[in-house]
Amino acid sequence: MTPALKTVAVFCGSNFGASPAYAEAAAALGRTLAERGIGLVYGGTHKGLMGVVADSVLGAGGRVTGVINQRLFDRGHLHPKLTMHEVAATMRERKARMAELADAFIALPGGLGTLEELLEAATLTQLGDHVKACGVLNTRGFYEPLRALLATAAEEGFLKPEHRDMMVIDPDPAALLDALAAWQAPTVTKWIGQPGS
Repeated sequence: MTPALKTVAVFCGSNFGASPAYAEAAAALGRTLAERGIGLVYGGTHKGLMGVVADSVLGAGGRVTGVINQRLFDRGHLHPKLTMHEVAATMRERKARMAELADAFIALPGGLGTLEELLEAATLTQLGDHVKACGVLNTRGFYEPLRALLATAAEEGFLKPEHRDMMVIDPDPAALLDALAAWQAPTVTKWIGQPGS
């Protein structure tokens, strides 16, 4: 059973991207989270889309918890107006703490860190280490290549269809949150054509 969405971890770029549509979508997601009373957990910085989504939640009266790693904190990258923040020693500890605090995960467009965080969260769901929905805000079709890659992985026998389809992909913040709230975890194991549980 998927828990109620009280807190969502958002992964996204610390840059703004090439189009203003990315910041607009991040702000829209932030407002929607605040309107629904869903707290934001994110990487704690004021940079790029990360700062935009935090500012939007705060501007709409919502709660924002930042989990920043020590190196970025020491560089002065902590957002100054967060509801609360924690400093983690390493990036690995930061991700683990964000996962503990979140009921679900959303990735906005971003770079290597965003993709890595999203895929780790989805992998932990696939393995049953947690039962938390993962979704992406598909602004400007940013995640269509990922959708295609997951389809290829399934076609080539590396991924079951249930796991190919378990990530919620939607360009609309409200629809994305509705789908994450209704999400049900796959009940199949990850192995294909071999014993295992």
